[in-house]
Amino acid sequence: VRLVQSGGGLVQSGGSLRLSCTATGLLFSDGAVHWFRRGPSGGLERVSSIFRDGSTYHVQSVKGRFTISRDNAKNTVYLHMNNLKPEDTAVYFCATDFGLRYRGQETLVTVSS
Repeated sequence: VRLVQSGGGLVQSGGSLRLSCTATGLLFSDGAVHWFRRGPSGGLERVSSIFRDGSTYHVQSVKGRFTISRDNAKNTVYLHMNNLKPEDTAVYFCATDFGLRYRGQETLVTVSS
């Protein structure tokens, strides 16, 4: 199983970015996929999730700004991040479970003020 991320980078406050997470060796449509982030303080936070039935979860701080979606044909999950704020600056990674058994490589998102 391998999860490969793309996207991220540097953006100004108010800008947008999209993160992608593509899996080989498992089907995202068979379960949940989560996006986590670790900010400068080092704390780990679950940002968004998409579940097998397509339902989603977003942490309160990103509601209305971030959207998670899944493309079953591409076996890819996306995190669309809009109206980014400096406090969204973090390392982001995707994972298939809270135990982080399968996770993508970390992607740095930096939002400048």
